[in-house]
Amino acid sequence: MPIRVLLGSVPAQYREVEAEINSLVSPEFSRKDVLRSFIKKSKLRDEKLDQIWELLQLADDHVSSDQLFAALALVGWAQQGRDLSLELFDNQASGLPTVYLGTSSHLRYCDLFRTDTIEVEVVPEKKGLFMKHVEYLISSKRFDSTVNRRYNDFVALYDVLLNRFPYRLIPKLPPKRMIVGASASLLLGAGDGQFIEERRRSLRRWLALVARHPTISTDPTLHYFLTAPVDDLQYKIREVFRRVPDEFATSEFAVAKDLVPADCTSEFAISREQIKVILLGVTRIKQIAENFATRSHAYADDMGELASQLNKLAAEPGGSSAWATGGNNTWLNMKKGFNLISKELTTMSARASSLAQCEESEVCERLNVLVDVLAGHKDLCERVEKGVASDHQKALAKMLALKKRQMLGVLRGSDAESVEVLEQRMLAQESVIASVELRTAFSLHCVHMETQLVHAHLEVLAGVLNTLVSVQANEHTQLAEIWRSINPTVAKCLPDDPKNP
Repeated sequence: MPIRVLLGSVPAQYREVEAEINSLVSPEFSRKDVLRSFIKKSKLRDEKLDQIWELLQLADDHVSSDQLFAALALVGWAQQGRDLSLELFDNQASGLPTVYLGTSSHLRYCDLFRTDTIEVEVVPEKKGLFMKHVEYLISSKRFDSTVNRRYNDFVALYDVLLNRFPYRLIPKLPPKRMIVGASASLLLGAGDGQFIEERRRSLRRWLALVARHPTISTDPTLHYFLTAPVDDLQYKIREVFRRVPDEFATSEFAVAKDLVPADCTSEFAISREQIKVILLGVTRIKQIAENFATRSHAYADDMGELASQLNKLAAEPGGSSAWATGGNNTWLNMKKGFNLISKELTTMSARASSLAQCEESEVCERLNVLVDVLAGHKDLCERVEKGVASDHQKALAKMLALKKRQMLGVLRGSDAESVEVLEQRMLAQESVIASVELRTAFSLHCVHMETQLVHAHLEVLAGVLNTLVSVQANEHTQLAEIWRSINPTVAKCLPDDPKNP
């Protein structure tokens, strides 16, 4: 039965690959030949590639768009360690996987963004048995689902994903409670409105990043979190997925010895330092953008207060008798002008408030996403270094100790039984080292992929700067127009002779 791929669900990445393949088709190389050469870049094992061709049932050199898209989807699922079958195409609503073909040119932020739309809203406060707690209404456009979750459910998902994908970019969750000040001991919890709102936004960013991750987005763990209508999910998700092995144990890439190039370790170190520098820079830019928003809020408050005070002056009950004014009508004219000016200032306050909200949502929040990704990469590199690299060194050190004991035994003339036991231990240790070396190669491959993922997200920075410039230019132009409209009214309030105010 021919595979049918829904055109509306085809990622832009697939269409870009198709365009590249079409450009390389010639009388010497058919579309099928070029497709084969592209898929070999995936570094899947030959038997897995054979299985993909068998499922596709390509009869001749002509390859339809459906067959090409299906081939890419099967490669993507194989790279995730999933069992390949035509049944995988039955639920295309969940999206087709991202494919890694040895280049980062196909990984674009716009494709990641389209993977899913996640919303996190605070459910009206509920009371637990002993204390209040906050619930969140989680919605996923991709799965067309809405579920209620608590913060501890997010913690459980984070723990399960970290065990399942130890070499993938999984940002840290926001804290459960916030400590105010460097040395303060006050803890702000569920009762603090500002903290709840900040944590809601942080949880939405975190879940969106996970739901849009090329590998994690198709994992059953995430599907369970976003769709399962269960209470106490923090316990059930750990129970359901506690025996699921980590990605290394299920991935096709786990046994590929040539998974990473010879200079990968140096590239890893260079890119790690590069992203550290970028993280510092983007973090500072985010702080500056937050200062912009703070100043805009303060400006809006000041304009609102100025309008209020002018309103009070315009409505002051004092009369305008000749006894008080000496026949000077300046104050009376000024009061009339105050009323008009206050209305314009109220409009200006609203515009400044709108500017602050735009700076927060379109600039600061998007920079927060980028900081989360960059910080997640930093944490990933530290995990790999402390985990796999450390295990490798320990395994090598143990083998060295065994070899020293063997040499000492030969020199001392140890009995045959002792030598045999030592040799058995060395064989077992060699197996451990081989496994650790494979895991090291796999972890570096994952870091390579995650580094490409970071660079795809760096596209956000250009968009943020463009938004920042546009917002500042447009909003300040409108504020300037309001000031200019106020100027004639103020001029009317001036005395006839400006030299004698």
